[in-house]
Amino acid sequence: MFMYRIGVIGDKDTVLAFKALGVGTFPVIDRDEAKKTLRTLAKDKYAVIFITEQVAGQIEDMIEEYENEVLPAIILIPNNQGSLGIGMEKIKSSVERAIGVDILFESEGGDN
Repeated sequence: MFMYRIGVIGDKDTVLAFKALGVGTFPVIDRDEAKKTLRTLAKDKYAVIFITEQVAGQIEDMIEEYENEVLPAIILIPNNQGSLGIGMEKIKSSVERAIGVDILFESEGGDN
C-alpha cells in the first residue's frame, strides 16, 4: 500500500522543527536548490509540501506550475523569523477563486 508523505522546504532552522513530527525536512540555501527539491518531492508523490514564505518568494514561478494540480498541495508557512503575509494572501486568493467571495477578510476594527 502506497502512503503519501508530507515534506517541508525552507531554511534549516525552520524545517528542523518539523523533524520531530515525522515530516520530511528539506533545508535549502538558495533558489536553485529549492527548485530542485520541490521538483523531486512532487515527483516522489509528496501529497503536501510546506514551503517557507521566504523560499516561496524565490521560486514563485515554479510554485505556479503546481497551482492547478491535485497533488502536491503546496502550502506557504512563515519561517522562524515571522510571516511575510504571502501564505495568507494565497489562501485568500484560492478561497475567493473557489467560491467567488473573499470570506477571509481581515477586520479593520478588531471585531469579528
